[in-house]
Amino acid sequence: MTTQEALDLFRSTGALLEGHFVLRSGLHSRQFFQCALALQQMPIVERFGAALAAKVRSLGATTVISPAMGGLVIGQEVARQLGLRFIFAEKEDGKLVLRRGFKLAPGERCLVVEDVVTKGGRVAETIAIVRELGGVVPGVAMVVDRSNGTVDLGVPMFSLIALNVETFAPDALPADLAAIPATKPGSK
Repeated sequence: MTTQEALDLFRSTGALLEGHFVLRSGLHSRQFFQCALALQQMPIVERFGAALAAKVRSLGATTVISPAMGGLVIGQEVARQLGLRFIFAEKEDGKLVLRRGFKLAPGERCLVVEDVVTKGGRVAETIAIVRELGGVVPGVAMVVDRSNGTVDLGVPMFSLIALNVETFAPDALPADLAAIPATKPGSK
């Protein structure tokens, strides 16, 4: 799948929004990838999952782990495409943790899958969980890399869309963006 094909799927589902948005990172942006709108269509999930699985198959992962909520749908589909186990980290007291009886074996190779990465905070938390439990992270896969590859998570990264989407600190908004009320459409 090419970047243009993936972008076309976002546009056709109304999942690429334009306006003034506050991202989970606290940064502001003119564009927002509302992956949930694209990922509500199972044929699209299957296409994105197959494309990501093809990029990461050679990493030899045995488990896919995603941070909840955003990474759940695409993470599970990548795991299905690769024939692997799927688990997820979720918030407890404001911090990502493994719950629900999920465990890792020492040396278990865990591919981290997320929907959108801007600064990589939730992915970094997920990587730390895997490492703290003795697992290994051979790579990270995502549908959208809003940093265009500038985020360094210390492992190979794979994406379907890699764009340098302009972001702004809340106290450094350009006049046109400051004139539009901000919305926060993503997860909190």
